Amino acid sequence: MAKRKKLNTTQQKYQQIVKKTNPKPNLVFNCLLAFISGGLVCIVGQLLIDFYAWAMKLPPEKASNPAVATLILMGALLTGLGYFDKLAHYAGAGLAVPVTGFANSMVSSALEFKREGYIMGIGSKMFMLAGSVITYGVVTAFFVGLFRAVLK
Repeated sequence: MAKRKKLNTTQQKYQQIVKKTNPKPNLVFNCLLAFISGGLVCIVGQLLIDFYAWAMKLPPEKASNPAVATLILMGALLTGLGYFDKLAHYAGAGLAVPVTGFANSMVSSALEFKREGYIMGIGSKMFMLAGSVITYGVVTAFFVGLFRAVLK
């Protein structure tokens, strides 16, 4: 663990002022907003599953694939148009944690580095944040599957 740099008296006074003036988040309200917004994302997802099951004559298990793809597309479009961050500011983790947050992380990285070109900018930087999520998700799924196989 790295040692923390010792602060001089001016820096300590500044830290105390920052601590006093920073607004305290209303955790109960923020949790409620995240719960409601996450629930709304789930409702939209379920409506999409029902729609695709009806329109494509698919069983609900198969209709969930295009529904997830649609949610990813919606998250990407909202990010590209500049609305996702405004919504996420109020919705919090309820909007950022589901698959819509994954789409936001990819499109945000791509937009940030688009001036560097399609290959070195968008192509290489798109997975900057999402790459670690994908990697650890795959590794975790492997070990959970291995653990389950050993227990059977």
